[in-house]
Amino acid sequence: MTLHPEYSVALIMGFLGSFHCLGMCGPIALVVPSLGKGKAGRVAGGLIYNGGRIVTYAILGFAVGLVGRGLAIFQWQQGLSISVGLAIVLYNVLPSLFRRFSFRSPLRINQWVKENLSSLLKKRSAGALLVIGLLNGLLPCGLVYMGLAGSLEAASATNGALFMILFGFGTLPMMSGIYLMGFNLNSKGRRYITRVIPYFAVLIGLLFILRGLGLGIPYLSPSMDPHEGDIHCTSPAHRHAGADL
Repeated sequence: MTLHPEYSVALIMGFLGSFHCLGMCGPIALVVPSLGKGKAGRVAGGLIYNGGRIVTYAILGFAVGLVGRGLAIFQWQQGLSISVGLAIVLYNVLPSLFRRFSFRSPLRINQWVKENLSSLLKKRSAGALLVIGLLNGLLPCGLVYMGLAGSLEAASATNGALFMILFGFGTLPMMSGIYLMGFNLNSKGRRYITRVIPYFAVLIGLLFILRGLGLGIPYLSPSMDPHEGDIHCTSPAHRHAGADL
């Protein structure tokens, strides 16, 4: 497994998208209990809670990356990247096109997670904090879905997990700030973020489309033609079937 410069996209995606976390996951982070008294207990609790989130992201990235590996074997990666990008752009530019689809399963998961979180938030143990983070990572979130789309394009389970780990690290400054300093957005701030996030999402969608086009631009739109042994190859999508899990 090799860390490619393009994985900086995961960190950037997580960091910029964490402003969305401020409005959506912020209320949860605000009520997460600390592990003991004082600042040290608060810091320890934050590390365990956020670590749980990142573990969930890594597991999801591993599973999605494994699917992406199969798609890469059949050389469907290019069309997939373009399709994902178009879906992201259309969802944010023309959301009415998606209103006819049912999202009952994610909503059921959301309800199950919230029910379990409500009981765990009353406990002050390392195990409870870890599970709170693990469950928080399962909450339906458009930002996480975009991260998983990047894992799918990583074309291997290990690189898919790595992409989501870096994505999770990108969210740490904002989520840690919410948890440690207890700040949250007012209604005006939430409305502002709600208006800004679609523009960010469209930009990510366009990047997926650009990558899928394979224009030969290093890191941004690398060629999709496999060329094993070429040291200038910079895309995980170029790996051959036996190169990585």
